[in-house]
Amino acid sequence: MSDTLFPIPESEESSGGRAATGVPRLVTANRAQMELRAVDLESLLPLDHPARAVWEFVEALDLSPLYAQIRSVEGSAGRPATDPRLFLALWLYATVEGVGSARALERLAQQHDAYRWILGGVTVNHHSLSDFRVQHEEFLDGVLTDSIAVLMERKLVTLKRVSQDGIRIRASAGAASFRREPSLQRCLQEAQEQVQRLRQELEEDPEATSRRQAAARQRAAEDRQRRVQEALAQLPEVVAKKKTDEQEKARVSTTDGEARVMKMGDGGFRPAYNGQFAVDTATQIVVGVDVSKSGSDQGQLVPMIEQLQERYGVVPSETLVDGGFAGLTDIERASKLGTVVYAPVAKPKDPTRDRYVPLSTDSPVIAQWRERMGLPGAKEIYKQRASSVECVNAQARHRGLQRLLVRGQHKARAVLLWFAIAHNLMRTRSLEASCASPA
Repeated sequence: MSDTLFPIPESEESSGGRAATGVPRLVTANRAQMELRAVDLESLLPLDHPARAVWEFVEALDLSPLYAQIRSVEGSAGRPATDPRLFLALWLYATVEGVGSARALERLAQQHDAYRWILGGVTVNHHSLSDFRVQHEEFLDGVLTDSIAVLMERKLVTLKRVSQDGIRIRASAGAASFRREPSLQRCLQEAQEQVQRLRQELEEDPEATSRRQAAARQRAAEDRQRRVQEALAQLPEVVAKKKTDEQEKARVSTTDGEARVMKMGDGGFRPAYNGQFAVDTATQIVVGVDVSKSGSDQGQLVPMIEQLQERYGVVPSETLVDGGFAGLTDIERASKLGTVVYAPVAKPKDPTRDRYVPLSTDSPVIAQWRERMGLPGAKEIYKQRASSVECVNAQARHRGLQRLLVRGQHKARAVLLWFAIAHNLMRTRSLEASCASPA
């Protein structure tokens, strides 16, 4: 404690009614004071904290596929591996809180009580966090399937009615990284020459640079060469989608070869991926996830229905999609799979024609779809799309799904799986709370 002197006017009086004389006694901050605190991590979080719900969820998972990959085992040399359960819990809670950077998560793991509680004294670095986030796409896919299967057994999810929508996510690539084939070939030659030059430099004069600097330069050069090679491998796919007279203009990014320029929500065109979420309309639970390199939702309906059938062994009775999905061929194929499609009928060019009256060229499935969408009941059903999948997309945006910090379609899908699992975890918690509360 230290005393600081502040003179006060003689006219002021103390609480005793007498005029105050002298200087006041104050308690001020002393940040150099040493403290000894006895605090256990368990007492840092309240019992209803979301981090505890995340840990409870992770504890119930079967992590044998991840444990099988660990080479540090009892009776052999090597330092112990960090428990994958910690990485899972960290990333799930970070996703819930809108943290998508491994470096930011590393800092939070040192400073924030919730992350410190999850780790329980274990230290992690951003390299390990970043690697874990994208290396286990197949495992995360299984977690999503198994968790939904549990909810289906408990009758919380029925898949009677599912809505689907796309969400375009900015890729980790700039517009200037897109190059045509001659430029890509020139970049590849420069990258190969740089790799060869670095190798020769190390052979001729190993002491020219430190080993760490040399290794870093070597990795950077090889990484650039690999990315240019990947861009060239993607070029034929981009060329095939161009008109014959525009094929020479086809360009691919040397930063992320699988990213494509897409029209975004604000009307601008940027490198992006087209994420796809399928959501149970009754619960807002995400039941399907995919990532497309196409800027259009056309052709995405049937693959999602097939994914749901493969995951859960059932086809949704009804599927709600917007006009971007409503290709006539897709509606017919979806109908053959056993689902009834609710999608808006495009406004005809002829203003006198009723869009809901079947055309003479329509197949029976398309004719039924037109007539169905003209009924008031169908329009009420279709409104559920906005309150389900669009709500999920908005929550994903709020949690940071604005721009990807990873590169490649598979890594992008892994990130979307993290978002889906984290969303379902919090949504299930909310549903269970509402069921437990008295009516």
